[in-house]
Amino acid sequence: MESIRVCTHAGPGSEPVIRTVPWPKVGKKAALIKVGACGVCGTDLHILKGHWPKPLPWPFTLGHEIGGVIVECGEELTEDFMSKPLEVGSKVMIPPLMPCGRCYYCIHYPQTANKCLTPVYYGRYLGFDKAPHMWGGWAEFVYVDLEMLPGTKIYKLPDDMSLRLGALSEPLTSCIRAFNRATRAGGFSWGDTVVIQGSGPIGILAVAAAREMGAGRVICVGAPEEPRLKLAREFGAEATVNIEEIKSPEGRIARVREIVGGFGADLVMDCSGHPTAGPEGIEMLRDGGTYVEMGQFTDAGSIETSWHRICTKDLNVLGSWGFTGNDLPLGVDMLYRTRDKYPWLKMQTIYPFTEEGVAQAVKDAMAMKTVKSTIVPWPELVE
Repeated sequence: MESIRVCTHAGPGSEPVIRTVPWPKVGKKAALIKVGACGVCGTDLHILKGHWPKPLPWPFTLGHEIGGVIVECGEELTEDFMSKPLEVGSKVMIPPLMPCGRCYYCIHYPQTANKCLTPVYYGRYLGFDKAPHMWGGWAEFVYVDLEMLPGTKIYKLPDDMSLRLGALSEPLTSCIRAFNRATRAGGFSWGDTVVIQGSGPIGILAVAAAREMGAGRVICVGAPEEPRLKLAREFGAEATVNIEEIKSPEGRIARVREIVGGFGADLVMDCSGHPTAGPEGIEMLRDGGTYVEMGQFTDAGSIETSWHRICTKDLNVLGSWGFTGNDLPLGVDMLYRTRDKYPWLKMQTIYPFTEEGVAQAVKDAMAMKTVKSTIVPWPELVE
């Protein structure tokens, strides 16, 4: 091959444009990764809707849920950031947010290195104009270079792990970290009753994570029934509440409380991406319960609420933003260990890497016709 195709968008609301770039010269601490599968994240959709609160380097390549295989590797890139050996043929994923390791948060608060002040951010903050132009997962190949971007991290996947599963490791790890945030705050224990708000990809993954991490009961609130709520039950939700059928917050709160019994759930986690979920969700909690907000990755707007309810209900309210690199083994290991336990691949609807395919993947995800739209540039890598 003499050239590589990458997809770019020129700004919010723009159509995908596939561009051709030259095959790069791979540096001594660099690698060229052939993309097997890359998911369409809710954050990608919000960016395309214009919700991202910070300046973005348009045009750029979206896509950060990447499972791929190394096809070229520099002589000094011999291991991933957790010291596992790398070589041509290694299956890998790259976390989108890669802390620098040198700023205030990385040094003083490594457990919150996800708030790094100068992270490397694939699929978002690296513009197409920066050579060699392959900085996102909606592409045939992704380029990583630890000499150019020292904060870059590559994580090795098991040799026999499906690259489609690899593409789910980033969003699943975000869910696991959110539950661990609650655990460390004393708000999530073995046997607890959990309500997940949202039945999109993060919500479905959170259902599975809750079950694997010891939840006694899991209820999912969302829509539509097909394909999302039905799949939530296949992943372990004992009951679902359809927001298209129960249209008022008061009705949904009453239905959740009826299902869980007693005084409400122990933990409610918002994975919906809709700001109105918050005031509704805290009323699904028992007094002294825990609310975890992990669905507001972009600024979808403000809402009117009463902080009195948080005070008088004696609640824990936690935010969870992405994850640190050291959280990654938790997501990858869970996917690999439970690869035959949950219908992971049923989450994914596959789209070809064409302008029409990318546009349709985005359109279907926005219309909630899919759970996880997934772009596959090289079908032979994931068959």
